[in-house]
Amino acid sequence: MPVEIKLDNRVAWVNLLNQNGNLLEVEVDGKIYKVDLMHTADGTFSILEGGHSYNIELVPHEQPKKYTAYTLYKEFELEVIDAEARYLLNRGANGFGSNENTISSPMPGKVVQILVNEGDEIKEGENAIIISAMKMESEYKSPRDGKVKKINVKAGDTIEGNQILIELE
Repeated sequence: MPVEIKLDNRVAWVNLLNQNGNLLEVEVDGKIYKVDLMHTADGTFSILEGGHSYNIELVPHEQPKKYTAYTLYKEFELEVIDAEARYLLNRGANGFGSNENTISSPMPGKVVQILVNEGDEIKEGENAIIISAMKMESEYKSPRDGKVKKINVKAGDTIEGNQILIELE
C-alpha cells in the first residue's frame, strides 16, 4: 500500500514493491528503484542505490511519523502519511474526539505490548498500547482521563482494523 511522504515542500508517493532482507524494490512517484537499505547500530540508515551510497539520520519529533532527516550536507523535515496517519488526521488533531471511550487501531496489525491493566487510572495522551502494523510500531494513547474498564486483546494477538482494543469507564 503506497504511503505519502512529505519532504519539506515536496510530496512523494512511495510503495514498497518487494523486499528480500535488506534488498528493496521501491516505487517513488512511478519510478522503480532497487536499493540496499540497512538500519545501522548508531541509528542511521545506509542506502545503496545505483552505485551511490547515502547515509541518513532520522530524528523523531513529538508527533508520530514526523522526523528531521539529516544527510551529509542537508537537513529536511519529513512526514509519513500512511493509512493510519490519514485516519488519525480525519479524527481530529490528537486523532481522537474528546468524548471517546475506546482505543482502537485504524488498521490490522499485531499487539506488541499493553501498557495498562484493567482498573488502572489513565490520563489523556498517556500511552496505553503498542501495535505493529506495516512493519512499524505505533503507540496508541488514551483519548481522555479515565479508568481502564476492559482490555479486549493480549500481547501477540492479531487485530483487525477499527477493532476496539481498550474500553474506558
